[in-house]
Amino acid sequence: MSDTTPALPDRLSIDPSSPHFNADVFQHDVGIRFNDKERFDVEEYCVSEGWIKVAAGKKMDRKGKPLMLTLKGKVEAFYK
Repeated sequence: MSDTTPALPDRLSIDPSSPHFNADVFQHDVGIRFNDKERFDVEEYCVSEGWIKVAAGKKMDRKGKPLMLTLKGKVEAFYK
């Protein structure tokens, strides 16, 4: 990790309309490890509360966004 890499936030979302979206962090490749297994389908995470949100298949809500499932467990965020 270099000096120009921002610190990973406690909570981060890939949705630009979310208040937890941080474009500076996404300039770098971010990885999520959930229960000691790397996940590639995470939409949002919170390390302190111990949860991730993933899409529930191809189901959509009435606004056209994917329905989300919240999974609880040990969450680790890291730069690849």
